[in-house]
Parts: sequence; structure tokens; C-alpha cells
Amino acid sequence: MTPYLTLILEWVRDHALSPLAGFLPDPWQAGSVYAMETVLKIFAIVLPLLIAVPFLTLAERKVIGYMQVRLGPNRVTVWGIPWLRGWAQPFADAVKLMFKEIIIPSGASKALFIIAPVLSIAPSLAAWAVIPFEHGMVLADINAGLLYILALTSLAVYGIIIAGWASNSKYAFLGAMRSAAQIVAYEIAMGFALVSVLIAGGSLNLNQIVLAQNGSLLHWFWLPLLPLVGVYFISGLAETNRSPFDVAEGESEIVAGFHVEYGGMAFSIFFMAEYANMILISALTSIMFFGGWLSPLQGIPYVGEPHVLWLLAKISFFLFLFIWFRATFPRYRYDQIMRLGWKVFLPITIVWIVVVAVMVVGKVPPWFD
Repeated sequence: MTPYLTLILEWVRDHALSPLAGFLPDPWQAGSVYAMETVLKIFAIVLPLLIAVPFLTLAERKVIGYMQVRLGPNRVTVWGIPWLRGWAQPFADAVKLMFKEIIIPSGASKALFIIAPVLSIAPSLAAWAVIPFEHGMVLADINAGLLYILALTSLAVYGIIIAGWASNSKYAFLGAMRSAAQIVAYEIAMGFALVSVLIAGGSLNLNQIVLAQNGSLLHWFWLPLLPLVGVYFISGLAETNRSPFDVAEGESEIVAGFHVEYGGMAFSIFFMAEYANMILISALTSIMFFGGWLSPLQGIPYVGEPHVLWLLAKISFFLFLFIWFRATFPRYRYDQIMRLGWKVFLPITIVWIVVVAVMVVGKVPPWFD
């Protein structure tokens, strides 16, 4: 972990958490300090992520605006500062959604209708528990981190299915079924891509997978796993229902898919889940194929040092690709989406698992020697 972050954590533990725990009985003090420290770490991860989501929507609107030769949001300003025009747009959108009425359709299953958005966003936030931001800078450094990611990301489909069914709407149910079929198709391809990463890294621990890529840009796994980089990232587009795979939200351009009956903050949670998943997919792509926090200029003083800023830069690059693809590609037909997932990506991943296994057994340099 970065030294200054360690110092901050120690200061908070000694000057804030320990005095608070001092009011408790002696047997509870050590456990209470650990619990409060864990809660603070969770907030330190989740709060920046939730703040990044609205600004990602602003970045998307701005970037697509520039690509389409228009301005994007440029009216809502911050304290009247001219060069910050448009930067307050996410806050304006959030305030609008907070004050919109949440209408539950008659005949809908009220409990499930409310639970569905939570089931959509919870896995995308909980998955960050095992994401290493730097060596040792991780909330839970578990050995089965990759398995944990697979388990959690597969849960998001339940939020979509429940939302479509609980809405008591045929349009919502149809959109939910199409989204679920799409997610299942591409989840399998993503899973096989992660199996190849497991074979290459020799560990299910995300921290160890990054350390296995230690070296220059050519030592990272993107080169021996090149076909799987494309498979994983494009599958990530389909998993998050992003363009050009957002056919379930099109539905002949008349409704919005599984969340058509949602409004206000209930809809915004689905919206936040989509963008939080974009950030998660970008982080996982950076960690598993592009060295995570490792520098591409390793060996050069200052810029060659591993740092969390390198991970953030890589995440930003892949988020830009999400936006770029949305501005570039037209929406695919549903049969094209299914054919790509089942008949193209699945065979590629299965074949490349064998190729990677042969390279690992043969100790092909510079990755596996």
C-alpha cells in the first residue's frame, strides 16, 4: 500500500477509532476497532464510485457531443463560473430524480418491484471488495477473488428478471427475458476468458494475477491472451446492455425494456448500476490483461513506479472505449447478438484455453518462463 495511505489509516485508527472503542468493554474493543476500520474502508471505496457515476454520465454526453460536432451539456454552471458550464448537470439530474414520484403499477408485486433495483446495483458495488488498487491495497485479499467476481457478476441477471416480472407489464417482461438471455450468453464467454487468465496467472487471487504480469508492457497478459481481451471487453458491453448491444432497451424504440415501469430514484438505481458495471468491467480488464497498477514504463525513474494512478488511467481509457463504441456502432439485431455470443465467442474462448495451457506448460517467455 502507498506509504501516505498507510499513515492516514494508522492516524485514523489511533486518533479516532481507538478512542471510540475505549467506551466499550475490554473484550469488545479490538473487534470493534477492526469492524469500524472495515466500514471506513468500504465507504472509501463505495463513495468515490458513486460520485464517479454521475460524472461519467456527463463525460459520456460531452464526448459523444464532440464526436457528433455539438456541445453537449453547457448551461448548468457551478457558482456562475463560465468555464464550468455543464459541470453541474449531474447534480441537476440527481435533484430532479430525487423529487420525482415513484409510481408502482397496479397489480405489480410491490416488494419485488422495490427489491429489483437493489439486486441490480448491489453486486456491482460488492465486487469491489476484492479489486486491488495497488499491491496490498485491497479490502479483502482473498485467494478466490476471481471466483468471487464470477459469482457476484452473475447475480445481476436476477435484478433484471425480477424487475420485468414484478412490473406486471408484458413489455417489461419481454425486455427482461431478452436481457437475461443476452447476459447468460455472454456470461459464459466471459467466464471462459477468466479461466484463461487463471491458467496464465496461476492464481485466483487478483493481486497475484497482477504481480504475475510484472515487467514491461510486453509482459502483460494482453499479448498472449489477445483474442480474449476482445472477447472479454465486448462481452462486457453486452453484459451491461450498452450500445450496440442495448437491443433490449430498444424494443422497436417505443419502450425502455425491463425498467419501463420505473421512474424517479428507482429508475436512477438501474441507471447507476449500468454505469457502475461499466467501471467494474474496465477495472477487471485493466487488472487481468493490462497489468493493473503496474506501469507500462517500468524501469524508468518516477514514471516507471507502480501506482494506483496507472490503474485509474487504464480504467479511464476503457471507459472512453465504452463511450466511443456507443457513438460509433449501430444497434445489432437480436439474432446477431445471440450468434456472436454462442457461435463466435464461445468457440474462441474454448480454443484459446487450450492454447494458453500449452504456452504455460511449454513455459513460453516472457510470460510463463
